[in-house]
Amino acid sequence: MPTLSMFFGIVIRINPREHNPPHFHAQFQDTEGSFDLATGEMTVGDLDKRQQRLVQAWWEIHHDELAANWRLIQAGEAYFKINPLQ
Repeated sequence: MPTLSMFFGIVIRINPREHNPPHFHAQFQDTEGSFDLATGEMTVGDLDKRQQRLVQAWWEIHHDELAANWRLIQAGEAYFKINPLQ
């Protein structure tokens, strides 16, 4: 899975063979969550509330870039890195 961004120990990825609805994955240590690309809400996973809030804050800033990367990755094209949450 391509890694799009990393911050505060959280790794953000999109699977190139994913299904709809568009979503992305966030991993922190041995926990993971799947987040809806349109809303930034975690739909599945076991990330704790602190990491969920950090991912959602990052999503607020970068959701347009995430959507662009989703389209690129699903089309088999080159993706780009997204700045971390600072």
